[in-house]
Amino acid sequence: MKMLVIYTYPNHKSLNYAFLQKVIRGSNENPNIKELKVLDLYEEDFDPLLVFNEEKRRRDMHTDSATEKYRNQISWADKIVLIYPIWWGRPPAMLLGYIDQLFSSDFAYRDKKGLFPEGLLKGKSVVCVSTMKGPVHYPFLWLNNAHKVLMKRALFNFVGIKKVKFFEFGNMESPKGNQIKKLEKIYHYFKNIDR
Repeated sequence: MKMLVIYTYPNHKSLNYAFLQKVIRGSNENPNIKELKVLDLYEEDFDPLLVFNEEKRRRDMHTDSATEKYRNQISWADKIVLIYPIWWGRPPAMLLGYIDQLFSSDFAYRDKKGLFPEGLLKGKSVVCVSTMKGPVHYPFLWLNNAHKVLMKRALFNFVGIKKVKFFEFGNMESPKGNQIKKLEKIYHYFKNIDR
């Protein structure tokens, strides 16, 4: 299995970075994971802004040379892991900008007759590891599960990725947030994952 980890948090002395380290450590100890690549969007200085003009047209996003290496990473990966905080009930703008640019027509999906497009990223799987200040059930009870609906149904299912697993960790700024236990849970998951 080839795995691409996309890390979206601006601080390397954070809990999110600790989750990244546990993903890397567990994956490196897993014989099922043959190759691992990490993309740190902040360290990469990824520009999340969409620009459309006479030279840069929306219909040509799938051939944009500025994002070619990122498309190649997604094509290469069997499994995509996203590590990010949930801010205002959704992923950070940096990650959403990455998604806007990379999951484009004729790369991630193809329009066809009917209600839904043809997903072009079939066979891949995704794991979302997210943290939030609020309680773990906040997105479900207060926001009608908007985060999972956005990521799974509006994005990944749309492009053909049906296998999506979520780790939503709440109360992460609380001394009673069980951070160490949750970090170990992620480490063991990636150490033992087989697909």
